[in-house]
Amino acid sequence: MPEIKLGRTFQVRLVSDLAKSQAYYRDILGYKVDGWGHAERDDMVFILQQAVNGTDAVPNAAARKRTDYPTEWEGPPHGWDSFTHVSWDDLDMFVEEVRGRGGIIAVEPYTDSHGKWEFKNAIIQDPDGYRLVLGAMRESRQ
Repeated sequence: MPEIKLGRTFQVRLVSDLAKSQAYYRDILGYKVDGWGHAERDDMVFILQQAVNGTDAVPNAAARKRTDYPTEWEGPPHGWDSFTHVSWDDLDMFVEEVRGRGGIIAVEPYTDSHGKWEFKNAIIQDPDGYRLVLGAMRESRQ
């Protein structure tokens, strides 16, 4: 039987003001945005759709902590709407790029570790409060 391969995933965001969100993703986050609402930068793609009611644009709440992960990590301290892997050095550069354009840095870059891994995360927020987590990992140097 042939192996089934799934294609590229596009995340869909209901937004309260489509024009404002398109401008933010284009001008602040550096995405290529088209008239269909596709916002694309490298391998990260969103489809921005106008919500019927502004209150329908609802970011994720923080997840419940878990003690059954394979390491001592219990989960993120904030709600995550998207998670994008970036290189260790690119994370800081992207945060500064977004900051320089007037973007919303919800959580400044921070580092932590779990198991044999060291990680660095930052959270950028869009106008509706969706949190785009940037995450870098590497083997712990300790």
